[in-house]
Amino acid sequence: MPRITLEDVIPYAEYERQRESFRSRIIALKQRRRISVGPLITFVFENRDTLQFQIQEMIRVERIFDPARVQDELDVYNALLPSRDELSATLLIEITEEARMKEWLDTFMGLDHGETVAIVAGGEQVYGVFEGGHSHETKISAVHFVRFRPTGAMKAACADLRQPVTITVNHGHYRAEAAVPGSMREEWLKDLS
Repeated sequence: MPRITLEDVIPYAEYERQRESFRSRIIALKQRRRISVGPLITFVFENRDTLQFQIQEMIRVERIFDPARVQDELDVYNALLPSRDELSATLLIEITEEARMKEWLDTFMGLDHGETVAIVAGGEQVYGVFEGGHSHETKISAVHFVRFRPTGAMKAACADLRQPVTITVNHGHYRAEAAVPGSMREEWLKDLS
């Protein structure tokens, strides 16, 4: 997937004019790329459009005009773009009870190590590889970045809607799976081509 460059960034004033239509389009796109796995974990599979939206919003909210600072944002978000034959997702641990947030997050310690999240398709499974730096011995972030590298058989299964495709999370007492809908599989196939 081609990197997002300074030339791709919509200037601040122009973005303000087209923000609502751009935002509406991305919300619809993210609905096709979002899946909950159990009650507390959600994946949003990223692509160039979703990440450009994040960049535009950061520039807007933080009023970033300096090209060097814009480039810093580009570098951060470009690192999340899926590579060839890869899917890239933001994993969100969605805890809404503020009073119990630390307690709940503590139960997810170690989620980002080992074989805890997977895509299952075509009789095969591939485990997600987490980006480092989002947890340490006593604390885990509620947001993680995960990459998956589906095999050729898995890609073929995604294209065949008669075959089941699931995402699983198996960590401690949290065990959940979700069937991947056809609309998300279509998005994945675009990312993988």
